[in-house]
Amino acid sequence: MSLFAMSDLHLSHFKEKPMDVFDIRWRDHTKKIYERWNETVSEEDTVIVNGDISWGGRLEEAMPDLDFIHGLKGKKILFCGNHDFFWNSTSRLNELYDDMLFVKNSFAAYKDYAICGSRGWLCPRDEYYTDHDSKIYKREAGRLRNSISMAVNKGYDSDSIIAVTHFPPTNDKKENSDFVDIYKEFNIKRVIYGHLHGEDKYGTSYQGIVDGIDYTLVSADYLDFRPAKIL
Repeated sequence: MSLFAMSDLHLSHFKEKPMDVFDIRWRDHTKKIYERWNETVSEEDTVIVNGDISWGGRLEEAMPDLDFIHGLKGKKILFCGNHDFFWNSTSRLNELYDDMLFVKNSFAAYKDYAICGSRGWLCPRDEYYTDHDSKIYKREAGRLRNSISMAVNKGYDSDSIIAVTHFPPTNDKKENSDFVDIYKEFNIKRVIYGHLHGEDKYGTSYQGIVDGIDYTLVSADYLDFRPAKIL
């Protein structure tokens, strides 16, 4: 039984949306996900899918994509991304599948670990950050703090908490952020994130161990559409 992660599936079964207009590596990416996921993951494993799951704007549009994920091997723990507009009612989503847990304003238990997190957001002084982003940035940092606090209150210590966001933990200048401050405050050891696409973006936030925290980028294209083993 292993824990894997891969974000940014960007599925679109309800309406054709070719992703290779952004990068040639996205050509036939749905087929690549299906084949490489099932080659790597067993039915006894669990996969974290941290955001940008579906291009569906409403749940009925996203359902073919959710059914596709349901048909992949293993259990799934899903977090919201900035493109997941279908995600309105977490409780409703959690009624749909017995092998898929949708996490928002909470945390997921995995073996002796707590999988905590939030969507995250663009951090101040990022190239694309505007004044409009300030409120969402603060809200998502608050959700991350609440998720970790919930796990701590349930008895999980810092060694048994894995923090997950969709967005990277810093701006594109690798400057400090509220998210990083929260990780340091709770002495978090492991952080997983996605959202970054393309060779010019992969290195614009933390990777590897920084100040004692191990950061892992799991964007699907970065992983060549094969889930990365976390535990």
